[in-house]
Amino acid sequence: MKKRRQPLSPEKEEKITLKDHLHSNLFEQLKAKKKELEAEEQRKKAEEEAKRREEQKRREKNKSFEELLNESDLDWRKFK
Repeated sequence: MKKRRQPLSPEKEEKITLKDHLHSNLFEQLKAKKKELEAEEQRKKAEEEAKRREEQKRREKNKSFEELLNESDLDWRKFK
């Protein structure tokens, strides 16, 4: 019969981290890669936002008078 391992006490369990198991060199590389990926994600979000704004401007520019009138909150009866 195999002996079961005793779970580590909460104090010891909290102190052991991934950083402790990896070489500092590898850990720094992983942190750099994480920052690089986050920066890439931010850049993509900014590009998508700019693209969406440009598309909105183009649609607004090509609207007909009827579409603009229907979207308007003004009521001509108020100014009669």
